[in-house]
Amino acid sequence: MKIATSPGEDPGPLRDERELIAALPLPLSARALELGCGTARQTRALLRSGKFDAITALEVDTRQHALNLLLDDLPGVSFGLGGAEAIPATDASVDAVFLFKSLHHVPMALLDQAFAEMRRVLKPGGLLYISEPIFGGDYNEILRLFHDEQAVRQAAFDATVRAVDARCFELVGQTFFLAPVRYRSFDEFERAVIGVTHTEHHLSAALHRQVRERFDAHMTEQGAAFEAPFRVDLLRRPTG
Repeated sequence: MKIATSPGEDPGPLRDERELIAALPLPLSARALELGCGTARQTRALLRSGKFDAITALEVDTRQHALNLLLDDLPGVSFGLGGAEAIPATDASVDAVFLFKSLHHVPMALLDQAFAEMRRVLKPGGLLYISEPIFGGDYNEILRLFHDEQAVRQAAFDATVRAVDARCFELVGQTFFLAPVRYRSFDEFERAVIGVTHTEHHLSAALHRQVRERFDAHMTEQGAAFEAPFRVDLLRRPTG
């Protein structure tokens, strides 16, 4: 396993992650668990894939969870409070667990516990889908000005490797790709990223100005467009 492509190596194609979800080998009437669902953007993608009869979407941020409970256009989705290290679900109750940019938000000291919990709730043969941003690219260079995640992303990857090495999970494969990231304006970026409620960002006036200048360097009449490198680690709970 590797955390990123090597310098000079092809970072992978520009693709919509929904293609990867559509290709997952899952049983009919599958049940899914999403950890760290945030604003439910990826929850919607899971629902629209048509692969799941039921989706449980968990979030640790109480403010975002309260907003999610107001959503009334996601049939088959139930929202709950909870993190990967203590999942409120019964043993062997789901066919797939999804983490979209959320594994590195699990406290470092609880990552191994989180993998044990994810194995517990997965059915034998069930899939664990971990999508993580790679620490690199123009978009990342803007984010790291106020939120440098290199250490936590490395810790999340190291925990994934430990889970595979310990045979808690089997590695099905790794996929590297570029994800399109679009913002119509800096104000939209500020609301969606700097103002996100699960992480309290407090930027000084000088830092805020620096972030805006770096962002505005990518602005066009159509907005700002980035190609962010991502990695998906697809694991499976062993059947034996």
